[in-house]
Amino acid sequence: MTKQIDIVKKLWSFAKILKDDGVTYLQYTTELTYLLFLKMNFELEKEDGLPNGYRWQDLVSKVGSEQFNFYRKMLLELGMSDDFYIQSIFLNASTSIREPRNLNTLVTNINNLDWYSVKSKEGGLADLYEGLVEKTGNEGKKGAGQYYTPRAVINLSVNLVKPKIKEVICDPAAGTGGFLITADRYIKKNNDQLFDLSLREQNFQKNDAFKGIELITDSHRICMMNLYLHDINAKINRGNTLSSIGKDLIKSDVILTNPPFGTSSRDNLSSRDDFIYETSNKQLGFLQHIYKNLKPGGRAAVIFPDSILSIDGVGVDIRKEFLDNCILHTILRLPQGIFYTPSVRTNLMFFYKKKNSDEKNQNLWIYDYRTSIPKFGKSKPIKDDDLLDFYKKFGKDEYGKSKRIDDGEEGRFRKFSYKLIEDNNYNLDIRWLKADEIKALENLPKREMIIDDIKKNLNLSLKYLNKIK
Repeated sequence: MTKQIDIVKKLWSFAKILKDDGVTYLQYTTELTYLLFLKMNFELEKEDGLPNGYRWQDLVSKVGSEQFNFYRKMLLELGMSDDFYIQSIFLNASTSIREPRNLNTLVTNINNLDWYSVKSKEGGLADLYEGLVEKTGNEGKKGAGQYYTPRAVINLSVNLVKPKIKEVICDPAAGTGGFLITADRYIKKNNDQLFDLSLREQNFQKNDAFKGIELITDSHRICMMNLYLHDINAKINRGNTLSSIGKDLIKSDVILTNPPFGTSSRDNLSSRDDFIYETSNKQLGFLQHIYKNLKPGGRAAVIFPDSILSIDGVGVDIRKEFLDNCILHTILRLPQGIFYTPSVRTNLMFFYKKKNSDEKNQNLWIYDYRTSIPKFGKSKPIKDDDLLDFYKKFGKDEYGKSKRIDDGEEGRFRKFSYKLIEDNNYNLDIRWLKADEIKALENLPKREMIIDDIKKNLNLSLKYLNKIK
């Protein structure tokens, strides 16, 4: 593990080489994806899928302008590959490097790293790349073109939703693949029956269990590289989930996702004739997609901003339809700063699609892990242990049906009836805890007492001054 961390640090330090070329962190990670794919296939002796003459050693053997020109030709050639993964990683690939000497230095440095010590460990190269992707997300307000989902939040979501073998698991905003990789890891760790599966079931688990869509080209290629190294043969489509490509996505047993923030053109929804309510709000669009894409009984853990819980107009209609179709049993109010932007306030929503029309939303449990919580950020990222109390209080049942205890008005975990929510225009943004700063203001002495104290102090001061001759 130490050697792996050392290599991640060294790879990241190489970014300085490209500083003069004006290369951003995301562009650097994308550039590394091209080079590391070639290098790792060489190290793993898996170059059969690569065309002859366009492999790692072919690149290393050249220098200067010859190497630079060959590299650009190489990217084009690999982008036309018949292999799905190779094509996904190199499709429309172009280099951000402008100076041949910078490419040569980068290739030489990568070639000289101690790869043997990493690849000899189980999951070594895959974990190394995943660490590099996480580093990209931590380096700025946005990771891989989007808000990077903290590892602790991904782990919590997967552990509570409990994905199982033979289930279709989907991320309709796949990003760099973190949710899918963690779900695969969870299944392998918690299922002894994997070796007892039939050949057909094994084929499904390897090739069809994981689905997704990603809009951003660079995020998509990083995602495919990440999945490839983790030996997950998932065909993540590149496109817009809020278009017909999302409508055609296979129905899912589990959805784990962090949809993109912001608004989009209304044209993006023109082909979603399965949406009753059109909206330019991306999150409201994704909410509609998710509850339509889930199978009956299908479970979801989804990150949404505060606005989705309370936005008026079409937001009310969409929330009502959502609650007509799904059982929303738990909301975790996430702390500020976990996305490295103080203004971003988010919630982790746990729900499942109703198994039959008789099921009704009765109570909503909300855990407030934001009020009077020290802010997280780049220097203090959120960790698994920070979410342990919520994990325990959520319970072991993935449908939120474990026995729970209401912490009361001063506690963080509370139960609210859906009768209250319906009467309040389907507003799910329920708050009860008061910040320490507000409590301090409320505990200040009354106005009359403050005035009396001021008068007493003034009288004492006057008496003192009168004694001075």
